[in-house]
Amino acid sequence: MTTADISESLPIPQRNHVIIEAVTPEVDGGRHAVKRTVGDELVVEADIFTHGHDVLRARVLYREEHQSDWREVEMELLGNDRWRGAFSVERNAMYVYTVVAWRDPYLSWRDGLEKKHDADVDVSVELEVGATLCLAAAERAGGRDADRLRALAARMREADADDVLQSALELSRTLLERARAGSAKPDELAAELERLNQLVAQASELPPPDGRRASSAIDAALGAELRQLMTRHPDRSDSGRYERELRCFVDRRTAEYGNWYEMWPRSQGTDPTRSATFDEMAARLPAIRDLGFTVVYLPPIHPIGVTARKGPNNSLICPPGSPGCPYAIGSELGGHTDIEPGLGTIDDFRRFERATREHGMEIALDLALQCSPDHPWVKAHPEWFKKRPDGTIQYAENPPKKYQDIYPLDFSTPDRDGLYQACLGIVRFWINEGVRIFRVDNPHTKPTQFWEWLIAEVRLTDPDVIFLSEAFTRPKVMRGLGKIGFTQSYTYFTWRNFKKELTAYFEELTSPAVSDVMRPNLFTNTPDILPGILQNAPRAAFMMRATLAATLGSTWGMYNGFELCEGTPLPGKEEYIDSEKYQFKVWDWNRAGNIKEYIGKLNRIRNSEPALRRFRNLCFVETTSESLLAYSKQDALSARADDNGFLLVVVNLDPHAAHDGTVRVPIERLRIRDDETYQMHDLLSDERYLWRGPQNYVRLDPQTGTVAHIFRVRRWSHTERGFDYFM
Repeated sequence: MTTADISESLPIPQRNHVIIEAVTPEVDGGRHAVKRTVGDELVVEADIFTHGHDVLRARVLYREEHQSDWREVEMELLGNDRWRGAFSVERNAMYVYTVVAWRDPYLSWRDGLEKKHDADVDVSVELEVGATLCLAAAERAGGRDADRLRALAARMREADADDVLQSALELSRTLLERARAGSAKPDELAAELERLNQLVAQASELPPPDGRRASSAIDAALGAELRQLMTRHPDRSDSGRYERELRCFVDRRTAEYGNWYEMWPRSQGTDPTRSATFDEMAARLPAIRDLGFTVVYLPPIHPIGVTARKGPNNSLICPPGSPGCPYAIGSELGGHTDIEPGLGTIDDFRRFERATREHGMEIALDLALQCSPDHPWVKAHPEWFKKRPDGTIQYAENPPKKYQDIYPLDFSTPDRDGLYQACLGIVRFWINEGVRIFRVDNPHTKPTQFWEWLIAEVRLTDPDVIFLSEAFTRPKVMRGLGKIGFTQSYTYFTWRNFKKELTAYFEELTSPAVSDVMRPNLFTNTPDILPGILQNAPRAAFMMRATLAATLGSTWGMYNGFELCEGTPLPGKEEYIDSEKYQFKVWDWNRAGNIKEYIGKLNRIRNSEPALRRFRNLCFVETTSESLLAYSKQDALSARADDNGFLLVVVNLDPHAAHDGTVRVPIERLRIRDDETYQMHDLLSDERYLWRGPQNYVRLDPQTGTVAHIFRVRRWSHTERGFDYFM
């Protein structure tokens, strides 16, 4: 290959002297959006560097996706070429952001000027360069700023005889050194001598030396006014821009914070022979509101199929009058946009939805995209279901479980367009009925591509709609569903019981790789899951698990009956015996041994403490007992002078026995000295303790009903100035 061939195949690249890389947050090279909620600050970091010693500046550019104009926020250098900037996201919308950086001529010049001036080196040339930079900035600025920049340039160009004679002296020294070394050519010496004569002549025509004038030029060059003006009107001609525009979807606050109560609709009445109605459900709303819940989640409320209907305890034998499982959706009475007659009518639902809002709560509705054999779609669209070789439709299976009463949809159908639009139509129907939250049943059994499309379609018109993913599956699949748009996700919290596994799991959940895309919703139990730790367990076990769910996460939930400490399992399984999934049930909502008061207190604390309404602020704290789990949460935005918005939670993980130990309070984060006394206010018991130093003793005894402390940490600085009559 010849030199000519090389030059043709490798063209000179366009100028790009600024390198920007390792930008965070960024998900899969910008393929997916990160998650934040209204009012959050999105912190953006990047590695930014250039060749040589020029000084850099950098900014984060951001805008809402539908806007064309960028807004900018300055980035600061953290060290080792790592930069950081942040902006607030104030609307429920998709934001776009990127990073730009440039070699700043002014800052580079100022840095050199300052060093030379401090070393008592002549800076007349540097002042001239600075004046030129000022005049260029004036052209960019216009208006009053331009006038000020021109005035500052004039001040830097002021000179007296001393300035010129100093330059002449330096030139004469250079000439003498070159003459002695014999390195100067005659023509070069002549030119330099002519320059020396000009300087002497110029000095003779200038005013006598005036230290004040020289000082004024330096003051102008290094002063705060010039810095402000040049910062406001930078020269960004030698700049670089990050190669990607990244996205951040900003949800409403309910996406990060909420107290969920799963209400089994037909079990809210008093007659064990029939379903409760929407009006009977509405009668329960005040009690649920008083427990501090903000979301009432309803399993499917649609007509239930008759074919292969399940009997009590998931039996294949279905006695007459058995209501069946509400997840077997569809009958001759309708499908996903219709109401199970036992509950009432669509007008009754509307009345219930209004009542829920009037009590300060909102409805979350189950979205289970599956059909009973009697669903109208089975006859109208048989191509939407997978057939076996014998021509029958394949019912749902999750070995060893079989769901003979449910047909899964086939998303590989040739009529994908029709199926996709029909599913979207279900969601839009219920949105029009006031539902803004959907709990999606088993989304991991449908194509990710489908959910990404559906959620994006909904957000075009209704960005405030929330989707909770009920996918108890592999971690990467759960995160993948979060990436493509699901607002929240169920978690493995249900099966995490011990200190090490809880710590490891929640450190994983709060890591940027997970928390940027997946928000956990910590359910203590579900209609399908009665965790082993709650089976035939004491009251303290339910209190302990509620405390963990309500304080480790920012969104938590419970399935009705948990407040009554219901824990009788189907033998050998993690399921409830005589589950209301398959039969009518009547509850005594005030039965002895309930923990309603405790749950209400937990939710009141959550509703009043901003630190508990965040998730990414979780930080584990050392204890000396494997049965004591301790962690802190802090909300810096709401910090008060006395307590820093700091909470410390300590939980006894053993519901059967008392445990004690030492807890290390991170007083260094609170700017509390080792010898300083501070107050620990237990929000659960309203007791107050005075602690000193980082190491302090805790004992929690479930036999006395004390399973946890939720401490607000406060400085203890009482003096005579706090006395009412101090003057």
